[in-house]
Amino acid sequence: MTKREEHGIIIEMIGAGRYVKVTAVDTQTGIEAVIVGDPRRGDRALRLAACKKLQYVLKKKADTPSI
Repeated sequence: MTKREEHGIIIEMIGAGRYVKVTAVDTQTGIEAVIVGDPRRGDRALRLAACKKLQYVLKKKADTPSI
């Protein structure tokens, strides 16, 4: 029986004046994506945007051949 490693995302949100920096980190690979957004969009929308960018970065890295 093998243990299946869980795949998740860690979200960090840091307010900086009129902007919020949102970092999404893939727990399995350690790859991260960062966005900067307007806090008036709301936490949910900012988290979703960061997760979508992380998915894009992970896909791009998977499609890029290693040297």
